[in-house]
Amino acid sequence: GFAHPHQQRTYDLLSQTCPVQANPRRTHPTMSDDSFDISEGAAYAVLYTVLSLFTLLAILAAGYCGHSRLLSKLGCLLRPHSSPDGSAIASGDDAEKASHTADFFLAARSSASARAIALSFFASGMGAWVVYGSTEMGANPELSWLGVLGYSGASAFPALIVCAIGPRVRRITGEKAFATTDFGLVRYGRLMQLSVAAISVFYMFIFLVSEMTSISNVYGLLVGLDTFSDTTIRYTTSIAISLAVFTWFYTSLAGLPASIVTDKFQAGLMATLVFVLLIVACAHPENRVSKQEFAVASNWTTDGLMAAVTLVIAIACAEMFNQGTWQRVWAAKSVKDMRRGFAAGSFMVFLLMMFFGIMGMLAYANDPTSYDEFAKFAYLGFFDLILPLNTFWHIVVLIIVTALAASSVDTLQTAIASIFSSDLLRLGFSDNVARALTRLLLIAINIPAVIMSSQ
Repeated sequence: GFAHPHQQRTYDLLSQTCPVQANPRRTHPTMSDDSFDISEGAAYAVLYTVLSLFTLLAILAAGYCGHSRLLSKLGCLLRPHSSPDGSAIASGDDAEKASHTADFFLAARSSASARAIALSFFASGMGAWVVYGSTEMGANPELSWLGVLGYSGASAFPALIVCAIGPRVRRITGEKAFATTDFGLVRYGRLMQLSVAAISVFYMFIFLVSEMTSISNVYGLLVGLDTFSDTTIRYTTSIAISLAVFTWFYTSLAGLPASIVTDKFQAGLMATLVFVLLIVACAHPENRVSKQEFAVASNWTTDGLMAAVTLVIAIACAEMFNQGTWQRVWAAKSVKDMRRGFAAGSFMVFLLMMFFGIMGMLAYANDPTSYDEFAKFAYLGFFDLILPLNTFWHIVVLIIVTALAASSVDTLQTAIASIFSSDLLRLGFSDNVARALTRLLLIAINIPAVIMSSQ
């Protein structure tokens, strides 16, 4: 990330409640005096309710409640349109049979429409980190518009790369691949496969840890805890454990199909709530700014351009090793669905990142002195805007953050498992054994991730 040269930033301490200088235009007390007032019990209720709903969707996706047309129309079921050898599946019975194989559990092969791919990429790529990522760009007048546009474009750009090269990767690897590790094996040999696998696992594991850290600290912030204190570690760790257990449970039930199905609903939930929150936050009297005040935060700078270029290069390179994105290449029904889905998903990602970036600009415009003197931190600008809202809207933010984190975490879990999937099947393991080993692998991934996120 980028910040003022003298700003001391620590993303892992997102829930720090900072003392701030009062703005004469504001009527509410400073954040240190008037913190968020959601009770721990209410926060737990939101967390478990949202995660339970996603688990129910996964149970439906796994077919435990039948395979009715109604469930299919509601988007709760995914069915393959071709077999792993590339041949079309003619009947519904064949599709149902294919949906119970280990291959479909691990790859959701040839089952997702363009709409499903778009919503899945949008939901899985936008984790809890977005509430402070582009927000910091917007709340820093030295970066401002170009920083926000750069972060938004950088986050959307990987999908456009996949649009361009995804069809060729899928054609070279065939219809039995699971990730770009298989492309490395087919094109360059075992050493390249292992290299791609090592980099991918490292990148996605760090992503997983950061998601668990982010949601834990956001929950801590919204219930008024100070995560600097050792006494709050138990609470924030319990949030990470809950997220890990629920996502592990429902991805273990239905694999990648569960991740894609839940992504679709998570994306719809996030888009709706973010739109409503945009209206409510901007309409609140204490968040209104004049054209002259907004002009202070609205700048086009060389530093912003440098940030934008750096972010595009950094994020594009890193995201090429995110196997959660590449899994959707083989999950798409066709190349046409793949391209249309990633293009639409890229646009949705861009819009969401722009939303949080502009929220950061509004926060800075509302109280520039505190940000300039670092009494407030740019990456917490979004929370400064929602502070004067009533508790109901704070709960809405918790729902959004929970959906954001769950969609990313379940994708990362299945993506890390996918790296080893082809070798499990190639070695001749039965479908049941392959699924069991995948579930054990997911446990092995989550335990150290939770431990590291609690540090």
